[in-house]
Amino acid sequence: MNQIVEIGKSSGTRVLLGVLTVWGLAVVAAAEAGIYRAVYPLWLAGLIALGIVAPVVVYALSRRFRAYIETVGLRTLTAFHIWRIAAALVFFWYGAHDLLPEAFVRNAGWGDLIAGLLALGVTLLPKTRNRYLVFHLFGFADFVVAVGTGLTYFLLNDPRMSGIQTLPMALIPFYGVGISGASHIMAFDLLRRHPGLSNAT
Repeated sequence: MNQIVEIGKSSGTRVLLGVLTVWGLAVVAAAEAGIYRAVYPLWLAGLIALGIVAPVVVYALSRRFRAYIETVGLRTLTAFHIWRIAAALVFFWYGAHDLLPEAFVRNAGWGDLIAGLLALGVTLLPKTRNRYLVFHLFGFADFVVAVGTGLTYFLLNDPRMSGIQTLPMALIPFYGVGISGASHIMAFDLLRRHPGLSNAT
């Protein structure tokens, strides 16, 4: 039985990595082609939101995908967010070169740094429901604040916001935010269904 589960998990991982690779390459191609610069700011916000909503819809509709995420577990979903430490460094670099508004860098950069460090801490410490819950609540709130701040500056026509429409910054809102935001929602569902964390490793 365990062997069957492992085979299913391995197959699911290959499919997921394939989808994520195509998604990432599409973001790179769109940024290189200047597509994001040609899109109205409100549509960009919608595109970022779609990156979160689409995986969540698949998760809600597909029992097989939900089962796969359950085998992945809360620890792995949480550890994934360590990447946000690197995202914070990119924000700080852009901010230091005046390529993004100061308030946006402060909100998004420091939020990502704290979230990444929290993810690292929660992953290394013994698992408890409260640690996972606190991290995923903070991490999701960070996305809401960062996207809201970015949208505000877009609507104010701040020319420095063009920085997120180019590489490598474009990978954060149009790729990383979608995957991470969706993983937060999936983690909330795992926490709801496994209040004792007995099966959510």
